[in-house]
This record gives sequence, C-alpha cells and structure tokens, in this order.
Amino acid sequence: MPLRTPRMLRKRANVQSTPVIHFRPHPWHGLEVGPEPPQILNAFIEITPFDLMKYEVDKVSGYLRVDRPQRSSAQHPTLYGFVPRTYCDERVRKLAPGAKRGDRDPLDICVLSERVIARNEIIVRCRVIGGLQMIDGGEADDKIVGVLENDYVWGTARDVSDIPSVLIERLQHYFLTYKLVPGRRAQARVARVYGRRHALKVVTAAMADYEAAFPATPASARSGSSG
Repeated sequence: MPLRTPRMLRKRANVQSTPVIHFRPHPWHGLEVGPEPPQILNAFIEITPFDLMKYEVDKVSGYLRVDRPQRSSAQHPTLYGFVPRTYCDERVRKLAPGAKRGDRDPLDICVLSERVIARNEIIVRCRVIGGLQMIDGGEADDKIVGVLENDYVWGTARDVSDIPSVLIERLQHYFLTYKLVPGRRAQARVARVYGRRHALKVVTAAMADYEAAFPATPASARSGSSG
C-alpha cells in the first residue's frame, strides 16, 4: 500500500489549504481587534453570567487565571471580557472628564446574547451599541456594551436606546456594587451612559493607546506586561 502524504490526504478529503497557527496566540496581543473596528469587534470572554469567581487573563502567559472570588452574591448580567489590541491610557482618559488616568488595561466589553453562553475563554464577534463611562479610583474604566453579531433577538440593535433600559440598569448596578464592602466608601461611579457614537470614539482611542504603548512589532515579540 503506497504511503499517503499529508498533501494527498488533504486532496482526498477535499480540504482547502489554510494557514495553521502552531502555537496559541496571546488573547490580548495576538488576536485581531475585529473584522470592522471600531463598529464590529472581537471580544475575548473572561466571565459569564454563571461565574461566581472573577477570572482574568494573565498578561504574561495569556491564560485565564482566578483573580478572586466574587465578594457579593451579584452575578454579571452579560458576557464580560476585553477587546484585543486595545489599551486604556491617555487618549481614553481624555474622553472621561474627572478621570486622572486610564486604568492601563485592555478595554472592557459587555456582550448581550439571547442564547445562553456558559463558557469563558472564547472569542465572540459583537457590534458596539454604547457604553458606561465608569471611573474607578480616579481611573477611566469604560465598559463598552455590544450585542452578539447576528443574534436573533439583539442583533438588530444599533444603539443602547434599542434595548430595554433595565438591561443597562443591571449593568450599572453590578459595576457599582460587585466590589462594594459594607462600611467602606465606594470607589467607583458611573458618570454617564453613552450611545454608539461616543462608544466608537472610546474604542478608537483605546486602539490608538495600544499602538502607542506597544509599537508595531510581530505579535509574538510583544511583551505581556501592561506597563
């Protein structure tokens, strides 16, 4: 029986030749911002509405790690993660009056999905519709709001005004209370809820902050440190 080479097997199976990444890319530095930024983005999901632990991407290895157990009984109302190749620094800070600095992390994003998605450490494609201008300890810590692309319930939304206000109220309540400790003064506040137009400015600023912090080099050569 003749030896079958990989090329012969691909031809036999009628499989098109596609590029193969032999090593897992870093989710912050190695993934694309999205197919049509700043409108349509990729979101790397760290936390689902079913998690009672706060998971966070380790900035050096790119793997998900346990940051801490959730202090309160609150659960996140949506999928939650960050936009690859974004960074919240001076340009993002300028869009948040009252903030002293950016939080120097990737841009956070909350993604609405009508169907249950119970897994984290996945990539979802989403359309930007607005955001929360959150200031936490003097740092600009915006939470972009998006809807799952092609979602049968939320997919037609183009602005926060297109979704029930109670969903935004839940997000505000979560971010204002999930770190709250009885007897201590709250450090976070939501300065305002903004629509799609301003959200696109925040995403664009975060993309520019990333390029300034991590000058264009091969993704594999980028440092995992957030500065």
